[in-house]
Amino acid sequence: MSISDTFKAFRGLKILIVGDVMIDRYLTGSADRISPEAPVPVVRLHQRDDRLGGAANVALNIAALGAKPYLCTVIGQDADAAKLEALMPEQQLSTRGLVRSAQRRTTVKTRILAGSQHLLRVDTEDTHPLSTTEAEQLLTAVRSILEAKAIDAILFQDYNKGVLSYEVINAITLEAVKRDLPTAVDPKFDNFWAYKHVTLFKPNLKEIRAQAPFPVDHSPASLDRAAAHIRSKLGNPFTIITLSEKGVYLNEQGQGQTLPTHPRSITDVCGAGDTVFAVAGLGLALKLPLQEIAQLANLAGGQVCEKVGVVPVDREQLEKEYRLLGEKGRL
Repeated sequence: MSISDTFKAFRGLKILIVGDVMIDRYLTGSADRISPEAPVPVVRLHQRDDRLGGAANVALNIAALGAKPYLCTVIGQDADAAKLEALMPEQQLSTRGLVRSAQRRTTVKTRILAGSQHLLRVDTEDTHPLSTTEAEQLLTAVRSILEAKAIDAILFQDYNKGVLSYEVINAITLEAVKRDLPTAVDPKFDNFWAYKHVTLFKPNLKEIRAQAPFPVDHSPASLDRAAAHIRSKLGNPFTIITLSEKGVYLNEQGQGQTLPTHPRSITDVCGAGDTVFAVAGLGLALKLPLQEIAQLANLAGGQVCEKVGVVPVDREQLEKEYRLLGEKGRL
């Protein structure tokens, strides 16, 4: 498939995303004095900006590349839930898959900035697993979308906020197997090994280091060993391990390689993992070769690191950069 055909094909895809959503809130101001109450700066607030984060940012990246995302999650019945619901239509995202619960708070990450300096982050969240009722409501929403839409892939975006409980993971994985749908996972710590028989597993280096029963470093032999361990536990054919500034490692049925990052002016890494995962999920849905999936995801993650805050990938820029790589013979 040519580069143009790949980007055109993104437009026909329908992707189901299940996981933890949040609001990324930015309080930006100026700080020119120290508080008389404590040795901390006083921030004079100039601007408040709320953005969709977590699994919702994955959905934004899916939409930015022209595909249709369907997001399923559980949020609260609070003012922040109302804000999140209002933000989604503004970004052309459907609220159909949102389950509201009075027993949970909507997750909000509030970042306080003075100019370009990040001073503090305050998290509002509940992280306990879904109740039986909440899980049943979420699964009903998932099955409703699977019945109504010709979904091409299912993505699990896990931020350890409780939505992706073991029961939910298992039930949705079984639905994917029944429907012969590819699945991709961006895992976190609590249910790291719950994703049996997924197609693509995408931890970062920190996460696999915390889970592997042996040391893991950047060397090819060490990453090969980590991928083999993941495959022995999950039975997944594809693994991508993100390595921050070192690039990405990919492994297909035991064959591994590392793709380095491309030169960038790094401004903010927030949301880069969501972008990498979204692009990898789209590539998986198109059945692209794993190396091509990793190249595209690597480029996309680097691109958003050049921008302040959580922002989705720029489709035109990504296609241009990917085409340039091809012209240089680096694909």
